[in-house]
Amino acid sequence: MSEMKNDFFYVETEGDVLKNLKFPADPYGMNWLEGLVPWGTVKVPANISVSVARTFTPAGTLRETYTFTNISAYPFFTCLEDIGIYTPFNDSYHEAALCMKSRCHAHIWCGGTSSYVMCLRMGGEAPHLGLILTRGKLGAYSVERDISQASNDRGDFILHPSSLRLEAGESAVVEWELFWHQGKEDFYRRLKEYPAYIEVTADHFVCFEGEKSGLEVRRREGQPETELDPVETGYPGELKYLIRGNGVDAWCRLLTRPSPVDLAAARCAFIAKNQQYHRIGSPLDGAYLIYDNEENHPYYTHTGDHNGSRERISMGILMTRFLRSRPDAALETSLKQYVAFVLRELFDSETGTVFDDINHALDRVRLYNFPWFAQFFLELYGLWKDPAYLRYMFRTLNAFYERGGSGFYAIGIPMIEALIRLNGEGFRAEAETLREHFLKHADTVLQNGTDYPAHEVRYEQSIVAPAAAILFQAGRFSKDEKYLAGAQRQLEILSLFNGRQPDSCLYEVPIRHWDGFWFGKRQLYGDTFPHYWSVLTGMAYAECWRAFGDEEMRMVAEHSIRAVLGLIRPDGSASCARLYPLSVNGVPANFLDPWANDQDWGLYYALKFFDGDF
Repeated sequence: MSEMKNDFFYVETEGDVLKNLKFPADPYGMNWLEGLVPWGTVKVPANISVSVARTFTPAGTLRETYTFTNISAYPFFTCLEDIGIYTPFNDSYHEAALCMKSRCHAHIWCGGTSSYVMCLRMGGEAPHLGLILTRGKLGAYSVERDISQASNDRGDFILHPSSLRLEAGESAVVEWELFWHQGKEDFYRRLKEYPAYIEVTADHFVCFEGEKSGLEVRRREGQPETELDPVETGYPGELKYLIRGNGVDAWCRLLTRPSPVDLAAARCAFIAKNQQYHRIGSPLDGAYLIYDNEENHPYYTHTGDHNGSRERISMGILMTRFLRSRPDAALETSLKQYVAFVLRELFDSETGTVFDDINHALDRVRLYNFPWFAQFFLELYGLWKDPAYLRYMFRTLNAFYERGGSGFYAIGIPMIEALIRLNGEGFRAEAETLREHFLKHADTVLQNGTDYPAHEVRYEQSIVAPAAAILFQAGRFSKDEKYLAGAQRQLEILSLFNGRQPDSCLYEVPIRHWDGFWFGKRQLYGDTFPHYWSVLTGMAYAECWRAFGDEEMRMVAEHSIRAVLGLIRPDGSASCARLYPLSVNGVPANFLDPWANDQDWGLYYALKFFDGDF
């Protein structure tokens, strides 16, 4: 083991690989590397040799140079997956207190000659680590994961140089610099200092039909002119723009979708036609189920994430919401059959209990389910104005709190709407009961601060986003500034999950990295960009905009919310997650999972956002 150090870096090396990378004055002594395979390990074909060099630059950055040489007697061409450089940033998830100080979010952009990684300490405290490509091209990244860690470790990252064409004896270089920065704004400012970086901006990376994207490529003074060449990717509505010039070979990606209400029309029609089960006498009669887009049939098992309850209620919520804006007799008939199924199989209207599956199954009492069913009943009240649905809503939220909900960071608690509706129908005692429950809940979240309790994953975006949402709602109806101040702190932590890569799958989309395994047909762990619960970040920003009128917050909200619409195709078919990396544990990725399963939450919240109803 040997050391390299200057005023900015302390590095321990062993041969060509790194074991430790720290900022010398970091009070937490964080090692920014962590993985099963050491940093700097390189996978190459047999006919390619690689040499590695590391030096400190006059500016104090750490420069790494990887030289690839064709040692055969013949020309050698590589494919994207042939060469991989391990860069295992310390992006893993333990108890929140440890994550805040000693773990990072790694925002990776393999954008050709304009590639980078922005690492942000999970608690937001600077310094943070950055990587900028200075020579060569990166085309994609892969992930290798220790499956025994389940959903709590994002894995080891492998950066793939773009394809090489080397004559016998010829060499090619991939080089980057590592540097410290103070946060997102400082990171992107620092990128602009490097000649290889091309800044790509757009009004929206996900556009609605008839909109212009306002795509702009910004070059440093003296950089060569570039050309934009749009290329279809094979995904409906998606275009990859190649940005080329002298020494520049970068790219970005845009997506076009129908307006949210038109997309919802197609989606609801698809659900009613393809995902509703009809069989008299079956407990599943009337259910909205998973749909397999490969085999073209609905799917069910009693397994929690594939059953007839839980997140699948989103289809009923979306259907109800859509019918409030655009009546349709056939869809309303479908919805009535679904409501009958829910009331028969999944809900006890007297106690407010939400069952985990058909036949009143309670294999476990899953607190996440209760607010979702409350949201369903609120939407049904909004559509049909039957006060019975408000009673059901009250009972399920009350049951949630009676089961310990005030310590649980549930997703999508619709408390503002619940209080307005209850008071409007004269259920004042019920409204006061929920108000007291919710303020106790908000006080717990406020007291916990960034010491987040573990849930189904030890630490994740959909723990922080509900914390922000709970506090924003409490601040709105109580008028107590302490809740809004607490919500702003939560939003600061939440923002660190988001990057700004010029890609409709990534721009202001939070890191999620396990959903494809639990909810998808392929059951493949790995980064899911986008995933439908990405929308929670957008809605938290929207709440901030509503509270403080900050236009920048509204724009971030809109970028984040638009991104999830890529999971719904214009024909109404859908996917629960897009597996973004090139491969995961050697299995090809970069695909939309074949199962439609729960992604309708994203479209539902998009309808609420663009209606201004949140």
